[in-house]
Amino acid sequence: MALFEKKSIIEVPVRELFEWHKSPKAFERLAPPWEKIKVLEKQGGITDENKVVLEMRQGPFRSNWVSVHRDYIEGRQFRDEQTEGPFAKWVHTHQTSPESDKTSLLTDHIEYELPMGILGRTLGGEFIRRKLERTFAFRHARTRKDLSRLHPYAGKPRLKIVISGATGLVGTALTAFLMGGGHSVWTLVRKTPGTGSSEIFWDPTRKAVDKTALECMDAVIHLSGENIGAGKWTPERKQKILNSRVDGTRFLAETLASLQHPPRVLLSSSAVGFYGDRGEEVLSEESPVGKGFLTDVCKAWEEACEPARKAGIRVINVRTGIVLSSLGGALSKMLPPFLMGGGGVIGTGDQWMSWVSLEDLVGLFHFLIYAEGLSGPVNATAPEPLTNRDFTKVLGKVLKRPAFFPLPGFMVKAVFGEMGQSLLLEGQKVLPIKITRAGFSFLHPSLESALNWELGK
Repeated sequence: MALFEKKSIIEVPVRELFEWHKSPKAFERLAPPWEKIKVLEKQGGITDENKVVLEMRQGPFRSNWVSVHRDYIEGRQFRDEQTEGPFAKWVHTHQTSPESDKTSLLTDHIEYELPMGILGRTLGGEFIRRKLERTFAFRHARTRKDLSRLHPYAGKPRLKIVISGATGLVGTALTAFLMGGGHSVWTLVRKTPGTGSSEIFWDPTRKAVDKTALECMDAVIHLSGENIGAGKWTPERKQKILNSRVDGTRFLAETLASLQHPPRVLLSSSAVGFYGDRGEEVLSEESPVGKGFLTDVCKAWEEACEPARKAGIRVINVRTGIVLSSLGGALSKMLPPFLMGGGGVIGTGDQWMSWVSLEDLVGLFHFLIYAEGLSGPVNATAPEPLTNRDFTKVLGKVLKRPAFFPLPGFMVKAVFGEMGQSLLLEGQKVLPIKITRAGFSFLHPSLESALNWELGK
């Protein structure tokens, strides 16, 4: 029987630490982004006899892992035991204990046995040990980071928050993070909500919504919109991109404005594409709108929030840069060619890339809910934008791969057309002036830090 144990001091009272682990989405926050893990089924929480079914991916192969929770002690312990999966035996005990009134000890203790006896231990023992060390280093760091952001608000009332686009890359992470803070999260969906679910029906194309369910919410976070990078920008697709953002946002803003008890704040997505291609110009929230299709979309997108603003709702237009996550988005598309040694600069490499880690973007949305003094446009980008050339160098360094294969601009235009020109060959040098002045602290201000975190390096 092999043993593994990881201990960490967490700078919050033990009650907060244990409550965070009781969150319905705690496992989703603890799953490393570089691992291909999907929750297929979850029965109840972490109390005794509740079950979790996971799908594990390794290359083209998939397998299920079924665990049952046992030996629950409120505020102190829970245990999950594998009943089906890759190990001959796996018993994982999670323990929390007070170190002082303000600090806690987090302990993960695992007893496991590999299949195939001595052959399994010989072939896979060291590999599994390294994998556990890497995984639990991430899990304890994620626990510490999340609670460091949530703890300053522990004395405030828990909020009722509505999210559109909750199944997307940002929405999924944000939902799990907010639930870890004890907030109640409802999601806007275009299907009939299940009985007793936290879903609210809406269909902006038909201007239909369950208004009653939106009454008395504290905050609304609007993330939904057509994926701008999913295909060439034909006239039909450009119209779809525009309509999905402007019409949906306007309908939501009008709906919120008409409520008897509207939310205090609406956080609505926008993008740094608002500024257009500006070369070396340093851009802040005070910079004027640029030129081009994306600038027109972003301008109309933000203006669509006006009904909510006129109704006295605090509106923030979150101008997001390139969101970095190995789970999706731009980074996940960059990884395969770089890992195969085929990465390189795009076009001249001089275009600026204003990026933000998914970890910081999630924290930023939470920060903005409480930042009463902020409204209007807010740049959601890290404080250190880079040119494409420098971005490429850092990514190659983190992956320990060469980056010698450029993608010429004429090829980008030939293959991707206007979309490639706007998304790959143009850029903006954007700084997060408002949130920096308001006191927001980045966990990953540098690209190398963000990539090391997302890729488990």
